[in-house]
Formats: sequence, C-alpha cells, structure tokens
Amino acid sequence: MRTFRIAMVQMNPTVGDLGGNVRRILRWLREARKAKPDLVAFPELAVTGYPPEDLLLKPKFVEDNRCALNEVVRAAKDVVAVVGYVGQGDSAGHHPPSSPVVAAGRHDIYNAAALLAGGRLVTTYAKRHLPNYGVFDESRYFTPGRRLPLVTINGTAVAVNICEDIWLPHGPTRRQAAAGAEIIVNINASPFHLGKSRSREQMLATRARDNGVIVTYTNMVGGQDELVFDGHSVVLDHTGDLVARAKGFEEDLLVVDLNVEAVARSRSAGGRAPRTEPPAAMSVERVVLGPKPRKKQSRVVAPVEPLADPLDEVYEALTIGVRDYVKKNGFRHVLIGLSGGIDSALTAAIAVDALGADNVLGLFMPSPYTSRESREDTIELVRRLAIRMKTLSISPTFKTYLRTLDGVFAGAKADTTEENLQARIRGNLLMALSNKFGHLVLTTGNKSEMSVGYATLYGDMAGGFAVIKDVPKTMVYELAHRRNRRGGQPVIPKRIIDRAPTAELRDNQKDEDSLPPYAVLDPILKAYVEDDRSVEEMVDMGFDRRTVLRVVALVDRSEYKRRQAPVGIKITHRGLGKDRRMPVTNGYQGM
Repeated sequence: MRTFRIAMVQMNPTVGDLGGNVRRILRWLREARKAKPDLVAFPELAVTGYPPEDLLLKPKFVEDNRCALNEVVRAAKDVVAVVGYVGQGDSAGHHPPSSPVVAAGRHDIYNAAALLAGGRLVTTYAKRHLPNYGVFDESRYFTPGRRLPLVTINGTAVAVNICEDIWLPHGPTRRQAAAGAEIIVNINASPFHLGKSRSREQMLATRARDNGVIVTYTNMVGGQDELVFDGHSVVLDHTGDLVARAKGFEEDLLVVDLNVEAVARSRSAGGRAPRTEPPAAMSVERVVLGPKPRKKQSRVVAPVEPLADPLDEVYEALTIGVRDYVKKNGFRHVLIGLSGGIDSALTAAIAVDALGADNVLGLFMPSPYTSRESREDTIELVRRLAIRMKTLSISPTFKTYLRTLDGVFAGAKADTTEENLQARIRGNLLMALSNKFGHLVLTTGNKSEMSVGYATLYGDMAGGFAVIKDVPKTMVYELAHRRNRRGGQPVIPKRIIDRAPTAELRDNQKDEDSLPPYAVLDPILKAYVEDDRSVEEMVDMGFDRRTVLRVVALVDRSEYKRRQAPVGIKITHRGLGKDRRMPVTNGYQGM
C-alpha cells in the first residue's frame, strides 16, 4: 500500500519574535525528524507569528523575516518541510535567497508557504484568497499569489495552500486536485470562536470529498492580543472521513500515515477530482522531490483527540488567552479588583488556571455601600483560590472627593456622578499598585456591560487586559458553573453565583434597576451587535419594541467608551474589538 507520512506541527509563535519563533521551529523540526516523515508542515506565518499587522509595513521586518527563514532552510538538510513566512519578490511570493530585499519603494509581499528540502528553498506558494473581514486585514498588506506548485514527494503528488484558500469551494484546492494533487497540505492561523472547530471540520470534509483528495489542516495555537488560536489540526481522507485530530489549545505534533493508494484507486474507479483548468493567471508549476515511494516501516496509529464541549472550549480559550498575553508581554503577575461579584470571581479563577495562584493578587476596595455578603464572599473566594489579597477602603478618599466637589456641585442632586467617582477611585488604586509592583491589571467587565456602556471610563474599565470582554453575562454564569464542576471543592462560592448582580455604588442597587434582565438583554445584544439585525427584525423575533429601542440606543451611545477599553479575548463570532468597527461620531438612524 502506498502511504505518505506527514508530521503536522501545531506550534505557538509570538508575533515579531523572529528569533524565538525560529528556535521553536527548529526544536519542533528535530522532534518531527524522529518520526521519519515525508513532509513536516508548520502553520501559516510561523516565522513572523500571526497577525503581524503593520510590522509588515516595515521593510526591515520583511527582510529580517526572510533572514530568519534562511536559518530554517539551512536546518532542513534531510527533511522536506512547509513553513509559513512573508514572501517578497515574484508572483510566487519569493525571491532567490541571494537577492537583497529592496527597502526603497514598496515591493509586493505575500502570505507565503516555503517548501524546503535538502538545505534549499525549492519553491513557494503564495496565498491566493486574502480575507478582509472580521478580524482579518490581509488585503491591506499582501498581494494574492498567482502560481500553483504541484510537488511530487517520494512518488506522491502534494499541493500546498493557505487557510482561506481552502474555505472556498472553487478555490485553489479544486484546481490543485484537478492538476493531480493527491494530498492538500493546508497551513493555517485560524482564530477560535465558539463552535468554529466543528463547523471548520465540516467544511474540510466537504472539500476533501468534493475534490477526492486527502486534506491535512495544520493550525496555529496560542494567544495573540484578542485572538486565540485553538489548534485542533486535522486530517480528512478523500471521502471526507476524519482520520486524525490534534489536541486543542496546546502545542502538539500530529504524525499521520496517509493512505494515498486509496485516493489512486478511487480515481481509477472513476471518482476523479472535478476537471477544471487553472485560469491563465494561475500557472501550475511541477516539482519532483525523491523518485520513489517511501520504504515500508511500522505504521503509526494517529490519535483522534476528542473535541471538548463548546463551553469548555471557551474556558480553555480564555485561559490560554490570559496566559499568553501575560507571558508574551513580559509580565509575571496580575492584579484583579475583587468585588464579591461573579465577574471578578470568574476572572480570578481563569487567572489562577492560566498563571498559578502565586502570580495572582486580588485587591478588595470596599466603599460605604459594600455589603457584608460581598466582603465575606470575597474572603471565601480568595481562600478557595489560594491567592493573595490586599484590602484598601475607598471610603476616606470618596469623602474627600465629595468635600472637594461640594462647592461646584452645590444644588445638584446626587446621580451616577457620585457612583462613577467610586469606580474611578478604585481604578486609580489598581493602577497605582500596577505601577509600583509591575503587575498587569485584568479588568472584569463582561460583553453585556461593555455593549450597553454599563461601565465607567477610567474606573472599572481601567487596566491592561479585558479577560471576559467578549463573554455575555448569561455565559459568565454558565462558565462559573462549569468551572465549579471540574472536581474538588467549587472555587466560586455558591452565594456569588446566586446573588442578584449589583455594582454596589448606591444603597440597594441592582443591575436590573438600569438594564433589562440579562436573559432578555443578551439575546437582543447578540441580534444587534453580532448579527446586525434591525429593530424591525428584532421585534419580529419576539422582542418588545421599547426594550429593543432602549438597548440599541445604549449600544450606539457607548461606542466612545469601547474605543478606550483594553484589548480583550475574542470568543464569539463577532467581538467588540476588530470585529466591529463602528464610527464613534455616527448620525445614522436607520436602525
């Protein structure tokens, strides 16, 4: 039986850390060699990390990325490898290794995959379809590729493409299969959102089945600012059946023996890939590496790692997002304002799971309106999480502020101004400790609050990283319950979960004094913020018109706040960061 062994490296690079990324690539290359593969595949833009954003506008960065790739080229003396990098030069997205990168004037650059063998760069493939929606801005930087390399490796026809290229039914995969490719090596930096791993596999199965090819999908893993890459690299055979799956949310090496003979038999029996000719602008380049099929050796049994429950995937995404943001930015410790509420409790639990209890400090800042229950619940949370806590009362400072403002506020009734003063005092204290001790402040606001502006600028929004910024309030409760069921004593006290949510900035305050119940609010927010539904469409969905109008107005008026919020982890298909770019000054009323 003719087989082809691929080693898929699911690695966690850091954007811009060219030296560190190369060291990681070389380390994984040494590990992959032990399996004696025909090919080793690394993720999209593995050399630079993804997304490099405006680093790509720096000619020196593009040049340094090429020099970094040359280190990998030299190391690939006895192995064939595909590595993602930034190409520059001809339409394939590369120039000869000896050619200098011209910094003066803009040369086209490419999101490219380098095929390395025998210590040389054999050919490259440049990404054809450049996503420019949601969190993606690739058309801002890259030029689409125009060639389709088809490489015969040890008797097997292999084609490489990159991420978005395989999502399109009539994209490069169809043309490559028609040209004779038996295996598609697709390399990726595919960000996570709720439910994506399942829908992605369904798409890949369709692409493999429709084109009669084996599809290997090597994905990046790790956190990069608001994005989390979930891994879950997979292999689908030519019928669309799942052959192997790597781990989720951690680095992994997936070694798979691919049954290429089955592809050949299927095509001989009439199950050929669709006949289609590449357009004139996309020429097929044929390269041969190794004249013979691989020698027989013990067959590897590839793992099919299970997909976690979607809610568990969200928790893992939040955890790895915190861990990588903190560590990749050079922090060791984080600081969280603890209130006795569920948002700060969940944030603290995630931080402990990401960084360890020794690296998490809680700051409890009671005010004249802080309840006994909040104090007791905070102390119990701290005990269960085994973290350190400091207590700083804001009451004396609050009184001083009120005395200072007494003259200019004379005759004005107390309102949200006095409430926001308390939040801003707390923000000042958190940032003072951050400055003094070098801790990163994790903010605790959720997506529901951020959407409608139920948050205080320079108060509870003050900090460096917004852990649950894209988590609706109803999901906050679900995640808290899920974390408590992980075994051992529940880490979040039951009363924190059961109590009605409150900011405790005035007597007997409840969130529902200012907002619709979260069970009503969150579905409206999903319809408006994530799905772009109009008011009429939401009313037709069964929501009360007055409530919809009120929520829409709150969302629209709060855009200026969100522009000043810390970056936070994306876990829904449309978050409040790069995903949704609404103008702050906006007179449109056609809701």
